[in-house]
Amino acid sequence: MTWTPADIPDLTGRTAVITGGNGGLGLVCAHELARAGAHVVIAARDQDKARTAEQQVRARHPEASVEVVRLDLGSLDSVAEAAETVQRAHDRVDLLLNNAGVMAMPQRRTDDGFEMQFGVDHLGHFALTAQLLPALLRAAAARVVTVSSTARFAGGPMNPDDPHLTRGYGPWRAYARAKWANYHFGLGLQRQFEQAGVAARSLVAHPGLSHTDLQARTVREGGAGWLGAVSEVLAARSGMPPALGARPQLRAATDPRARGGELYAPRYASSGPAVRRPILRRWDLDRRIAELWAVSERETGVVLDVSAAV
Repeated sequence: MTWTPADIPDLTGRTAVITGGNGGLGLVCAHELARAGAHVVIAARDQDKARTAEQQVRARHPEASVEVVRLDLGSLDSVAEAAETVQRAHDRVDLLLNNAGVMAMPQRRTDDGFEMQFGVDHLGHFALTAQLLPALLRAAAARVVTVSSTARFAGGPMNPDDPHLTRGYGPWRAYARAKWANYHFGLGLQRQFEQAGVAARSLVAHPGLSHTDLQARTVREGGAGWLGAVSEVLAARSGMPPALGARPQLRAATDPRARGGELYAPRYASSGPAVRRPILRRWDLDRRIAELWAVSERETGVVLDVSAAV
């Protein structure tokens, strides 16, 4: 049978943190998790948009429990402040959806000097997850879902000596590398959970071709060229609406049958019902995960070691 949000179990008493929960797929997740009874934390940079999202969730679900926390994934200081704010208010975090991201933008740097797409899509989430570990490990069986993309196949392995693409930068190449990092981060985090013997689980999801503001924003940024315009037209004409595009990450986060280390995606790659897809395990997977971890800890100065946290 096709999985739908109606299959989400009762989440009363659970706390869910959604990065980028103020729009697109993240906002759909906020609606559905709140409807199921979870306390939803919308973690986002644009606070006006986040407050509007909060009002929309409350309007649709009058009994919803929801709050807004400022999070700029392009600033490690902001990430640390957001993690502290969440943990000051909540003893545990049951669900963490690493959903926010930027796509195919002109070459820019974060506040900490990172290439913007790698910095926001991966390094910001790496640091946030690491700093929320105490709250995640206090939950009975927390889940971390990291959103990747089929673009990861175009990225190729990361060069540890040049993770920010100071040589040979291209907007789409940088996006593909960031999504490659998201995928390997999700798998690497699951390995750490298993090695530490904890109940927490890490899963990966990708939304296929979904029609959100992401493509339009890419065109507005002006760095993606003709491919950006094509992607916007394709998304508008054949992309899934956000309500369908969010289903893979919602299923990964809530399906009782989902297991750590799994990938959830549309059945037909770019569209279709949310299903479990096979993980393609390359011969160098272990090395690539280890390299990603070393680079991420070196660049952020944040250690993500589940066994040490336990």
